[in-house]
Formats: sequence, structure tokens, C-alpha cells
Amino acid sequence: MRSESTVAPRHRIVEAPAGRLHLVEQGRGPLVLLVHGFPESWYSWRHQLPALAAAGYRAVAVDVRGYGRSSKPAATEAYRMLDLVADNVAVVRALGEDSAVVVGHDWGSNIAAASALLHPEVFRAVGLLSVPYAPPGGPRPTDVFSRIGGPEQEFYVSYFQQPGRAEAEIEPDVRGWLAGFYTALSADTMPAEGEPDPHFLTPGGRLRDRFPAGPLPAWLSEEDLDVYAGEFERTGLTSALNRYRSMDRDWEDLAPYRGAPITQPALFIGGALDASTTWMSDAIDAYPTTLPALSASHLLDGCGHWLQQERPDEVNSLLTDWLTTLRVPSLRI
Repeated sequence: MRSESTVAPRHRIVEAPAGRLHLVEQGRGPLVLLVHGFPESWYSWRHQLPALAAAGYRAVAVDVRGYGRSSKPAATEAYRMLDLVADNVAVVRALGEDSAVVVGHDWGSNIAAASALLHPEVFRAVGLLSVPYAPPGGPRPTDVFSRIGGPEQEFYVSYFQQPGRAEAEIEPDVRGWLAGFYTALSADTMPAEGEPDPHFLTPGGRLRDRFPAGPLPAWLSEEDLDVYAGEFERTGLTSALNRYRSMDRDWEDLAPYRGAPITQPALFIGGALDASTTWMSDAIDAYPTTLPALSASHLLDGCGHWLQQERPDEVNSLLTDWLTTLRVPSLRI
């Protein structure tokens, strides 16, 4: 009999508020829902699916609405956090489960955190990769981003929030842009100290002008890049970028949860060279208050933003070790 890790992942489509969501699952056991970030897809979890399956879990990686083979609602407001959380709940129900552990990376970390915050009855634990948890609240996001960088530089989030502007840069050469973006945030290829920061651009300029030239990072093969580029060449970038364009709406929607902690068991893994962890170090320091049931917080030395692909073995080990500490829900008869 073949082990679960040697069984090929299964592609499925399930019904959800988005319309239809594409997911890839492997293994049997307690459900672990994997949520990707920008600009990726379910494929960013390709190393975790077999590892989690081998460890005795039902690992499920989704294409978030607007990505890959999932539905792509046209309205910008369809990408608000409340809708993405509703999609996650729908996936758990469509798979015939009552609960799941949710794990997210990049934007997926925010989605996973919001899912756990809003639906603790469904999401019994939460794993956050790259982007730390910061409770809802504070100033309006667009006001914050507009002040970052000063008059000489524009922050990439503000750039992405302007409809059509980033699409005009990216879509004529999706593959080349993705290669540059992945390279710019990877530990082995990111710009050296003192070189232009790829999180900023000159007013009226292009983000890709800040990307380093040179080879792809070690974790990204030409074939991997083809997978990512092929999806975005087919779908375009607007739906993915609409997540950035919904941040003020999220700020309003989540106002009732201002300052709220996540009380379920939690895990954080970040890259020591990732701007997400260095810029948000205060959020990590606040974990005793904001994540009171935190099991562990790990910063991987010499690792960049794409940590589950840059350091898959280490991330797999940390995830599976953490999962074994969680109480397994009662199995249905």
C-alpha cells in the first residue's frame, strides 16, 4: 500500500461565496488549510502538501478567489477580508469537516488570522508565515501608506492600490516581472544593503526598475516560474491586486474587532531578512498580548520572504512538530 505522501495531489473545485474555488488536497487526517499570498497560487505550498500528508494530515491548498482556477468576481469590493474569510469557512464545510487548522503566508497570513479571529468555532489553530499578526485598528491604511517613503519615494502598496497602474507595468511581461519580484525578495538574490529598495519606486516610475538583475533564486526553477507566469498570463493581475485595493474597507469592516487577540493556539514563522518581519517587529514583540496561546515564534536566519519555498524542509519540520502538539478533534463516526 502506498503512503499518503506518494499519492498524487488531487485537484478539486468546490462551491463557495466566490463562486467556485479550486483547491489541491493530499493525505488523510485532521484538515490543514493552506492559504497563499501575492503573487502566487496553491502551487506555493507544493513542498508542504506531501510533507503534511506523510505526517498524517489532510493538507488542502486553495487558489484564493481571484487567482488561478478559482472564480474572479469583477467588483473590487468582492475582495474584502470578510468575503475571503467566508470562502475559507465554505471550503471547510464543502470538504465535510467541522474544523481545520488554517495556515497562511503573506496575504494568506492576514486571511488566516482573520479567519481564526472571526470564526474560532471553525479554525481551531492558526499558523502565520512571513506577516505577523497585528490586531485590527489604528489609522486608516491608505493614510499610513501614503506617508511611508516621503516625497522622494512611493511605497509599493500605494502603487498597487491605484487601479490599472500596476497592471500596465506587469501584464506586458508577466513572466519577467514575476521573476524580478521573486528575486528581489529572496534571501540569496535580494539587493545588497545600500542598493535600491524594491519596496519603493520613484514617483511616476515602475517597481520593476528596482528589481535586481541576475539569475533566479535557488528555490525557483524555470519550470516553477512557468507555472506562476502561466496562471497570471491567463487571468491577468487585477483580481489579485484588488486585495490591496480593499484595505480601507477591511479597516471599516473589522472595526468591531479593534485590538482583539487571537486566542487559539498559534505558530509564527518569519524570515530574518524579510521586510515583513523587520518592519513589523513591534507586532512580534506584542505576541504575549495579541497571541496569548502562541506555541512558538521562529525567525529563520538567512531567509527571505518566500520561506516555505526557500526553506521547505525547515518549515515542514516546524509545521509538523507544531501540529502534533494540537489536540486532534474527535473523528466522526
